[in-house]
Amino acid sequence: MEGIAVALGVCLVLALVSRRLSLPPVPFYIIAGLALGKSGLGLVTPSPISDFFVDLGLVFLLFYVGLGLKPDRLLAKRSAFLKVGLIDLNVNLAIGFVAALALGFPLPDAVVVASAFYISSSVLAFASILENKKMVFRESETVVWMMVFEDIVLVLLIVILHSGFTIPVGMIARFAVVAAVLFLACRWGKRAIRRALDRDDELPVLITFTMVVAAAFVARAIDIPDTLTVIALGAALSTTAPAALERQARPFKDVFLVLFFVFFGISVEFSGEVGLVAIAAVSLLAALSKLLSGVLIGRQIHGSTAAGIEIWSNTIARGEFSIILAALYGSAAASSTIAGIVVATSIAGSFAAKYSPILKQHWVRLRSRHRAGSTHPFIH
Repeated sequence: MEGIAVALGVCLVLALVSRRLSLPPVPFYIIAGLALGKSGLGLVTPSPISDFFVDLGLVFLLFYVGLGLKPDRLLAKRSAFLKVGLIDLNVNLAIGFVAALALGFPLPDAVVVASAFYISSSVLAFASILENKKMVFRESETVVWMMVFEDIVLVLLIVILHSGFTIPVGMIARFAVVAAVLFLACRWGKRAIRRALDRDDELPVLITFTMVVAAAFVARAIDIPDTLTVIALGAALSTTAPAALERQARPFKDVFLVLFFVFFGISVEFSGEVGLVAIAAVSLLAALSKLLSGVLIGRQIHGSTAAGIEIWSNTIARGEFSIILAALYGSAAASSTIAGIVVATSIAGSFAAKYSPILKQHWVRLRSRHRAGSTHPFIH
């Protein structure tokens, strides 16, 4: 408990500082963990109690992901949704995979690093859109579709990594049965669920917490990933009263997720396998990779490179899902690399999102000068 108290106290201060500086708190939490843990002062070590709270942070975050997966909305705009998602996936996953192999990672770690390289932080993306008052921008909807597509790919990546690159027929069959039961139960019990969540006593909070924890327990009991099961639970419940469920689950997610980030940092131990220079280089490549995919999406969907710069500025940051993959499936070397990528891109992303209008203006000026120069004949 002492370690949890120290971690929460430090994170409370850092949350206040990050808000004061208008920066995302996630990299500060990871840096705090690095300073307190194996890579730093060694003041805090993981314990069974901290592991329990970290698990809760993970499952509540993924429950939130499930609540955002609304099948009817995806089908309504499936063409643009697929186009945006596939560009983002193909560019970033491929570049991340090649970079990981170049650093000498074995295949399993290369997939983990590439996956973390690809998946942006939806929390930071949505926060940057709201904080910088960009909801009216046409590119904001494109960013939302990118994040939803990445959430769906995250589910597939968890299946692949959990199964060790084999085809887990039995696990898939068991998960399909559980998911079907959840969707049918939510469909038949929609009215009862809504009535229960409309109450003004402690019952809605208790119901929400119990459902998430019970889903994780059942998943582990029948040997399917609890991460997938809580996503399926959230997706099933998104057809009932998603706003009420988000409201009840958010306090648990916010507090436990802070512990998830800080204890990830505590567990990271930088080794000689990947040096700091290499981590800095791959972090820069991660930023440029999202720039390339953002520009391609901007041209394809909005017919504008400037739109692509706007998309990039809100999706450059990696965060919670990169850390999840590293914590669940990455080696020590992969985890330290991903920690560096998350810290660097989160900080860079906060500035890019804030100053994206200036970046777009510079691009327009450069393009105008280039066009003006190209109209004059070259004189030898």
